Amino acid sequence: MTISKKKRLYTWLATIGVGIAAFITVFPLLSLVVSSFRPSSDLMRDGISLSIDFSKMSLDNYTYIFTQAADYWSWYGNSLIISVITIVLSLFFSSMVGYALAVYDFKGRNFFFLLVLLIMMVPFEILMLPLYQLMIDLQLIDSYFGAVLPMVVAPVAVFFFRQFAMGLPLQLMDAARIDGSSEYGIFFRIMLPLMAPSLAAMAILQGLGSWNNFLWPLLVLRSNDMLTLPIGLATLLTPYGNNYDVLIAGSVLTIVPIIILFIFFQKFFIAGLTTGGVKG
Repeated sequence: MTISKKKRLYTWLATIGVGIAAFITVFPLLSLVVSSFRPSSDLMRDGISLSIDFSKMSLDNYTYIFTQAADYWSWYGNSLIISVITIVLSLFFSSMVGYALAVYDFKGRNFFFLLVLLIMMVPFEILMLPLYQLMIDLQLIDSYFGAVLPMVVAPVAVFFFRQFAMGLPLQLMDAARIDGSSEYGIFFRIMLPLMAPSLAAMAILQGLGSWNNFLWPLLVLRSNDMLTLPIGLATLLTPYGNNYDVLIAGSVLTIVPIIILFIFFQKFFIAGLTTGGVKG
C-alpha cells in the first residue's frame, strides 16, 4: 500500500471515529429535545428516546413553562444572578492571584503555589462542612453571597491564570514602571487585556460549573424563591412522576445560557485553553 493510500485510509478511519464520537455525545441531547415535545403519558410509558411521532408532539410543555410556571423563572433568575456574580468575582480575584504567583518574586511564593496545588487535590465534599459552618457564622445562609463566596477564588482558575501569565512579555512591566505606572495600573491596563483568551476560556468553565452546581446551593439555600435551577427542577420529581414533561422541557431551556456563553466567547476559548495549557 502506497503512502498516499495509507494517509487516505487513516483520514477515513479518523473521520469515522470522530463521527461516532460526535453521535454518542449529541445523542442524549437530541433525545432530551425530542422528548420535551411529548406528553407526560408517553414519557412515563416509553421514557426518553429519539422516536418522533408528530401526532403526539406539541408545544404544551413549553407553553406551560412560559405561562404558568412562575417558580421556574424565579429559579432561572437565581441561577443567572449566582452564575454572573461567580464568573465576575472568580475571574477578578483568581486572575490577580495567578498573575502575582507568575510574575512577582516574593517570599513564600512557592509555598502559596504548592498550597494551591494541594487544595486542587482535595475534593470539595471534604471542605463543605467547614465552609457551611463558616457561612452560618457569617449569616450568609439562604443568600446569593452564601452560594457564591466559596467559589470566588477557584484553585483551578488560579493555576490556569498562573500558567498563562508566565508566558506574558514581562518587559512591558519594566517599560510601564519607567513611565510611572503603578503595579495595579500595569495589571489592569496592560497585562489583563493580554490575558483575554484565558479570561474567556475560564469564564466558560466557571460559568458552566456554577450553572450546573447542585450540592453547595442545596446546602446553603433554603427558601423556595432562592433556589437555583438544578435544585428547583429536582423538586418537580414526585413519587407519581407526573411532572416529567415539565421537567424535561425545563431542562432543555437550561442549556440556552451555556450555548450563548460559548458562542460569545468561542473566539478565545480554544486559544485560551491551548495557550494556558502549554505555557509555563
